[in-house]
Amino acid sequence: MREVAVIGIGETKFGELWDKSFREIGIEAGLLAISDSKIKGEEIDALYIGNMSAGRFIDQEHIAPLVADYVGLAGQNLPATRIEGAGASGGLALSSAYMAVASEVHDIVVVGGAEKMTDVSEVYAQEILASTADQEWESVFGATFAGLHAMIAKRHMHEFGTTREQLGMVAVKNHKNGALNPNAQYRREMALEVVLRAPMVAEPLGLFDCAPLSDGAAALVLCPLDKAKEYTDNPVRIASCGQAGDFMALHDRRDICTMDATVVAGKKAFKYAGIGPSDINLAEVHDNYTISEILAIEDIGFFKKGEGGKATEEGKTALNSEISINSSGGLKARGQPVGATGVAQAVEVVRQLRGEAGDRQVKDARYGLTHNVGGTGASVIVHIFEGGV
Repeated sequence: MREVAVIGIGETKFGELWDKSFREIGIEAGLLAISDSKIKGEEIDALYIGNMSAGRFIDQEHIAPLVADYVGLAGQNLPATRIEGAGASGGLALSSAYMAVASEVHDIVVVGGAEKMTDVSEVYAQEILASTADQEWESVFGATFAGLHAMIAKRHMHEFGTTREQLGMVAVKNHKNGALNPNAQYRREMALEVVLRAPMVAEPLGLFDCAPLSDGAAALVLCPLDKAKEYTDNPVRIASCGQAGDFMALHDRRDICTMDATVVAGKKAFKYAGIGPSDINLAEVHDNYTISEILAIEDIGFFKKGEGGKATEEGKTALNSEISINSSGGLKARGQPVGATGVAQAVEVVRQLRGEAGDRQVKDARYGLTHNVGGTGASVIVHIFEGGV
């Protein structure tokens, strides 16, 4: 297999983009990535798009050729493929593109992720998100997506002494990082007192423990590493990817305080990359709820099980601390256009490894990791990236 590099990145602003259509945001991100890579349109071999639920959010299916059409690539008869894996759709699109280049099926591939979530009511949008849980055994009995994560949080608090304040500190940290990200949905810091006093959504998770509904898109351009220097002086190598799955319903899980799919996917990624958790300088992890980040940093192996809340409280996950977690602001502050999430995580890591992150730059960053979750952990994809190659 060939080694693969990222040579171009693009990203829209995230938020309530009522003045832009799904097509427009997809085109914007894709053209930014193509321009950044300095490739020509006729060099592109394939297009992969991560998207969770365009059919319900915007009444449009078959979106991969739609994006190819409006980017101006339809006349090249390119294969264009949509990948759906709930919240992991973007990361799975990236892994599909990575494998296509690594296996020599394609040379130049564009990866996109997009979602337009705010054109429907919030109630309906939450119903769509809840459909990624087990409908027969969870949603039909009234379990919301926030409610399921609240169950996880309560059990983690019971087992390990994680506190409500520690959950809130995840939000505080990520809003501080998001304030430095010009594309973030929420570019303002937030005091812990504000997080703790927010209206309760599903106890112990309040309003500011939950990632927002968002519109947005992100894109990458991949090519073989040995050709990357033809396009850029600063390529970023995709060192590995690892994917794993788990039971859909929480009641079937071995332990709801551990996402076993994250543990397995992370171990695979570290094995293939030939490094360990201590080598990672920064990580974009799936923080759709504050408890999700705490589980992620434990299950990937950055901290021991049960110590994620304490590590957050001690500042070990802050920017340029022991490990920089969610320098972009994460889903919590950058925003959560679901299909774009995994690709946007990669855009942030590549930007950091290039040394182009401005005020939120992680110093001397060499290795970065992305962690993208579908549902409540039934699908997980982890990628590791290396800069300075």
